[in-house]
Parts: sequence; structure tokens; C-alpha cells
Amino acid sequence: MARVLIADDHPLFRDAIRGVVAQVFADAGWEFSCVEAATVGEVMRIAESEEELDVLLLDLYMPGAHGLSQLVALRSKLPSTPIIVLSSISDPETVQQCITCGAAGFVPKSSSKELIAVALKTVFDGGVYIPQSIAPSQEVAPLQPVVRRHAGDEDNGPLTGRQVAVLELVASGKSNKQIAWELSISETTVKAHMTAILRKLGVTSRAQAIVLFQRQLLPPSLPN
Repeated sequence: MARVLIADDHPLFRDAIRGVVAQVFADAGWEFSCVEAATVGEVMRIAESEEELDVLLLDLYMPGAHGLSQLVALRSKLPSTPIIVLSSISDPETVQQCITCGAAGFVPKSSSKELIAVALKTVFDGGVYIPQSIAPSQEVAPLQPVVRRHAGDEDNGPLTGRQVAVLELVASGKSNKQIAWELSISETTVKAHMTAILRKLGVTSRAQAIVLFQRQLLPPSLPN
């Protein structure tokens, strides 16, 4: 039996998503069970207690969320579970960042049930789903996280997904110890990431990095 986690703070939206999941599984002749979460804390507790999750549908901005950091943390805790991001913010930059940070799909909350079903089927078949209408352009912004291909590029170029996650938590006022706990890494690793972030952004302090981050990466508003 498949195990599905739906993480969203709106009960009505969770009900709608559960209905779509049920229809997709029924069409495929599969049985499934569903578990739900309304906060980041609940999602993390479930991720730590559930041995096998077949898919996670994740609201990007639930209470307690810090943007991409929760996606990165969940990707680390559930390395074999495909994560489909659900979000009211669906600009190409946000989509690209989510996919780069490990999401298997991105679905705007304004999508029809039919489109959500297509996303689920695509991910179940091993693909990555992005609606054509919001597919990211080929141009990559200076701070856009990208997958590293050559070791020699590590000190140059855009921030990696993990570095973006660290910078988001720094911008939210988290200490190195808190960041290490949330991302399941050591404080030494956090410091190494910050050193790389400052070098890549061409700044000399956390405050300068935060200002640059808020101008170029942080969405202008975080609707539910």
C-alpha cells in the first residue's frame, strides 16, 4: 500500500488534494493511505517517524516555513521520496529554485484538479513535472541555485541549493546552531557555507548578504 503525505495549512485544500490523489490511485488500481500535516514541525516529525513515504505534496509556505530551507531539509531526510511543491507563488525563478533544490514537481495552487492529477502521474512515472505555462527560461539569474557539474566551479558562479537554504535561515535571524539543527548539518558546515556565500556574492558581512538576498531571491510576499 502506498503512503502519501499532504502538507498544507488549509484543511479545505488538503481535502481537495486528497481527493485528487484518491482518484489517481483508483485509476491505477492501487491502494493508498494518507497522512496530513499543517505545519513545518508536523511535516518534520512525520518525515522522521515514517519509514516509507511514496510521495510528499508540500506547501512551500506553511506556518514555520522559511522558503526553500524546509524543502532542502526534507530532501535530506527523505532522499528516496519524490516531493511535489504546491505554491501560490509560481514565477519561473521560484520554480527553478524548487527543482534545483530537489523537488520532483511544481504545481501552482491555482491549478485544476486535472492538472494536479497529471503532475502526480508524471512524478509516479519517474518524471519531473513543471507546467509549460511557468517553465523557467534558459537564462539563469546571478543568485540562481544550480547543480554543480565540475569541482573547479565550486568557488564561482551561482549559489547552490544548500547555500540558498542557509542564507534564507540567516535572513530569518537564525543562529549557526539553529541552522545546523534545521538542516541536519554541523555548525562547521554552516560556517563553511557562509564563507562560500560571502565570497560568491562579493560581500564581507552577513548583513550585506541578507540585503542582497532580500532584493534578488526573497519573494515580495508570502501568501498562504
